[in-house]
Amino acid sequence: LSSSSAASDVYKRQIEMLAPKLGEKVLDPACGTGGFLVDSIEVIREKYVRTPDDEKILQESIFGVEKKPLPHMLCTTNLILHGFEVPKNVKRDNTLARPLRDYTSKDRVDIIATNPPFGGIEEEGIDKGFPKQFQTKETADLFLVLIMELLKDGGRAGLVLPDGSLFGEGVKTKIKAELLETCN
Repeated sequence: LSSSSAASDVYKRQIEMLAPKLGEKVLDPACGTGGFLVDSIEVIREKYVRTPDDEKILQESIFGVEKKPLPHMLCTTNLILHGFEVPKNVKRDNTLARPLRDYTSKDRVDIIATNPPFGGIEEEGIDKGFPKQFQTKETADLFLVLIMELLKDGGRAGLVLPDGSLFGEGVKTKIKAELLETCN
């Protein structure tokens, strides 16, 4: 197996464990080229899509956001190649740039599957959109906080994080406490 093939297999198993159902909102807030979205589409189609109406529901329930132009274009192309007529729910934007307080219940999703960029530092001011106790410039930490905010009650998330990401000091300690308090 090549590394990309092995990663693809891991991502597919992660989606299968999340068990998305037809009509559940699935989001990748850092979708890159769309691997998790494509795997979600394939799993839902295989188990639930039987009619054109089912396919329409599927196409309206897959969401992605990608900051960089080239991966965004590749994601859009990937979704088209996987049967999406118009991938209108895949936006080019920085998910972290929207202040957390601006999200409402209609922004909540059932499933988040993502491999957010880690080791990165966000641009000046992004952290100010997060509660004071979670303000940091570290991208992976901000995505963890965002994911907790965007999941509906009973929602499920699968994400790839670097080793030890929850075992640091400062903000990482506060994020870990929040995860243990509010998530299963």
